[in-house]
Amino acid sequence: MPAATAAAAPLSGPEQLTAPAQDPFYIVKEEIQDSIDKLQSTFHQWEKTPSNTGEHVHLTKELLSNCESIEWQVDELNKAIGVASRDPAYYGLNETELGKRRNWTSTAQNQIRSIKRGVESGKNKSGFSNRQELFSGSPAGRSNNKQYSSVDNDDFITSESDRQMLLIKQQDEELDELSASVQRIGGVGLTIHDELTGQEKILDELGLEMETTSNRLDFVQKRVAMVMKKASAKGQLMMIAFLIVLFIVLFVLVFLT
Repeated sequence: MPAATAAAAPLSGPEQLTAPAQDPFYIVKEEIQDSIDKLQSTFHQWEKTPSNTGEHVHLTKELLSNCESIEWQVDELNKAIGVASRDPAYYGLNETELGKRRNWTSTAQNQIRSIKRGVESGKNKSGFSNRQELFSGSPAGRSNNKQYSSVDNDDFITSESDRQMLLIKQQDEELDELSASVQRIGGVGLTIHDELTGQEKILDELGLEMETTSNRLDFVQKRVAMVMKKASAKGQLMMIAFLIVLFIVLFVLVFLT
């Protein structure tokens, strides 16, 4: 589980404070703590191993690499805690719980840095001892010159390689997040495009219906104008006379019969 989302994963209902075992933070915390315990065990083994042996060199590389990896995980967990602290209520947390989480990450960072400083200090002392032996002109120093130079070069290359791997991993995660954001924005853009296309079709249909209605109205108006022009004053008088006669006939039929 990515450490960057562990402390910021929201809980709901009564599980917020009663079920810490189900909180992603505690799952990641246990994994990191297991790694720190193994790191300390390896460090104790390293302290007991003679510095002029191949096993000591191997343990030195392993310890420095693990320190870098665990330190990165704790940093990511710290970032997640920072996100959760912006709105603790949303994630079902309170200031006491956030304080406990910050204290744990601070303790973990101190443990890692202490081991890292011890390894680097022992490595520097070992290198200084080897250089003294070399400069003293002893046969053993001259015979082991190439060996120690090779070891130093391997250590440097391994350390740089580990750092590059961590940087590449961080960049990959950032690119994944950026890609997901671009996909979401693209989906929203397509939805807006579809909506605009549908509204454009509706407007086109409405415009066509209005044009058809306008043409029909113009036709009716022209027909009425033609009828009005054809009707003369004589025709209008005959129509009035006919209506009067029809009224008289209807009056007689209704009231006089």
